[in-house]
Amino acid sequence: MTDIFTDFGIVGLTFFYILLTIFIPLILYKKEKITKFAARKSVHMFAGLAVLSSPFYFWPFWPTIIAGTLTILVYFSSKESKVKQLKDLYNAISEEQEEGLKRAFLQGPFFYCLSITSLVLIFGIFARDRFYFPIAGVLLMIVADTLASVIGKRWGKISISLPWTNSKRTLEGSLTFFISAFLLCFLSFFLFGLLIPAFQEPLMLPTILIYSLITSAIATIIELISPSTLDDLTVPIGSTLIIYLLTLI
Repeated sequence: MTDIFTDFGIVGLTFFYILLTIFIPLILYKKEKITKFAARKSVHMFAGLAVLSSPFYFWPFWPTIIAGTLTILVYFSSKESKVKQLKDLYNAISEEQEEGLKRAFLQGPFFYCLSITSLVLIFGIFARDRFYFPIAGVLLMIVADTLASVIGKRWGKISISLPWTNSKRTLEGSLTFFISAFLLCFLSFFLFGLLIPAFQEPLMLPTILIYSLITSAIATIIELISPSTLDDLTVPIGSTLIIYLLTLI
């Protein structure tokens, strides 16, 4: 019974955190304190950190329920939504290319939420004691991808052109992705595999280093060759599932 109440408490705190990360940028945008770009990046950067609560649930499907709820809300956040809050959310964080869709909705954030939902569901079913893998994948999508984009656009000099990606990639951006990905993977595996494992399978430091190196290398390659509209799906899901399957060999 104590475990159930503990789960409810974590769920409540997680939902409260998510609401803050969404509505604070939304309110600031409506008051013209921040730009639409800043609002979108704030939501992108902070909302996904809710996945950090995943290893601490007694019942492993709470993360799926939380992420799935957000996926549904984001899908129905559109230009034509009859729910004011969902329409306001679309207006605050939408991008120009999303307005060109047959049904204008938050396509990027939808893929973002779908990635998280898919990962926590798969690991809830097949590897409930290895949530540090999806956490690493989500952190790559949230932080490493953003850093690579910023560094590549501002300081990138050596272009890497792959026509099907529909975007300009640079060597500097890819190196930034790899380095930040390694650090983020190490953080996830160290925190939830060694320092505070909770219900997770413990990891030793040499294993953490090897997993971090392999995962960051895989993620960098996937990010480099993925179409720009799909990397929120391909990078976290691809890198997470590949490293997990490699651990089973």
